[in-house]
Formats: sequence, C-alpha cells, structure tokens
Amino acid sequence: MNQRKIRVMLAEDDENLGYLLKEYLQAKEYDVDLYKDGEKAYKGFQNNYYDICILDVMMPLKDGFTLAKEIRMVNPSMPILFLTAKSMKEDVIEGFAIGADDYMTKPFSIEELLMRLEAILRRTRKDANGTEQTLFQIGKYVFDATKQTLTYEDDVRKLTTKESELLKYLCLNRNTLLDRNFALKTIWADDSYFNARSMDVYITKLRKYLANDPSIEIINVRGKGFKMIY
Repeated sequence: MNQRKIRVMLAEDDENLGYLLKEYLQAKEYDVDLYKDGEKAYKGFQNNYYDICILDVMMPLKDGFTLAKEIRMVNPSMPILFLTAKSMKEDVIEGFAIGADDYMTKPFSIEELLMRLEAILRRTRKDANGTEQTLFQIGKYVFDATKQTLTYEDDVRKLTTKESELLKYLCLNRNTLLDRNFALKTIWADDSYFNARSMDVYITKLRKYLANDPSIEIINVRGKGFKMIY
C-alpha cells in the first residue's frame, strides 16, 4: 500500500505565482490546495487535513499573520512557512513571533522554497508516538537509523553513516521522490560532481543490501532523484 502524499495548504493571492508554486509542488509529488484569500484558506484548513501551510502575508480579506494565528489556535503544532514581499525586520520578527517555521521574502528561488519546505517537514514529521522516527520496516527488513543497522532475519548489517542517512531519507520519502540535490546538500554538504557520483555508488550498495526482498525497489528518476518503493 502506497504512503499518502504530503498535503500542502498554499494561500497566495498572486494568481500567477500561486499556480506556478502549485504546479511545481505537484510535480514533486505533493498534494496541494491553493486558496486566493485568507478567509477561503481558513475555511479550507477547517475542512481538510494538511501537513504544512505556506501562507502569503499580504492577502485580501484576511492577511497571513491573522490566518496563522487562527491556524495555531486549531493546531498549535502545524508547520507554517510565510511568503512575503515585506522585508522589514519588524515583519520578520512578527512572523516568527506567531510561530513561523520559516520565512521567505519575494522574489525567491522556487528550488530553495522546496528545500526549505522539506527541511521543515524533516524537523516536524513524527511517528505515532510523537517522536522522531528512527525505526523503519522496509519489506522484510528492519532498519534502525539510530544504531545504523539493517536486519534481515538473523543477519544484522552495520551501515556507514552516509549509508544510514541516505536510507533514512529514502524511508521518510517512501514511494515519493527523494530530490537528488536535496540529498546531496543534506548528506554530503554540497552537490558537486564527485559527491553525485559517490551518492550513486551508495544507492547501488543499498540496492544490494536490500536484494533479499524483491518487493523493494530503489528507482532512479533521471535528472531528479530516487524513489524507494515497497
């Protein structure tokens, strides 16, 4: 059974930017609902489940700061990323005071937005007990990210730190795309040619380690990244 997609509430009154962001995130396999004003966004939030909210600050009917406060009253732990044309220090401080997880000033790079979104989700995604997930059932394997072990029946394999980190991000993005540049910058610190080749070698190693269960696949999505399907 496929893991559900991450659901994003996007509140942005700039029609062109809103549709651009929505289409980009959908292409990255996020499920996105776009709202063009703060009131519609709040009604949408009340009627749907979301994993994260991206809120423009300057919106008609209800601004992003007011919307964020109302969202926080319903769900104090909802991750929020603000988008704004405002760059004044006071506005940034207000955004973080409300509880923003991040704050981006227009114009911005859409690729950077994705990386910040993924960073927030890594910090905030929890398991059923409310703690950071470190134990994963991968088909017939058990992966312990804390101990850096991969267990199949009675065979316990000790992973290197980079093997463990790469496998953890594949697990957290199960059945969805793990962006290649994101993985390189997060695990290897930069996306140089040599690090990219190194990551390809690690992907090959992980495929070999998981070969005892044919239901597990690590697919190379050309030019974009990897998907682990099981």
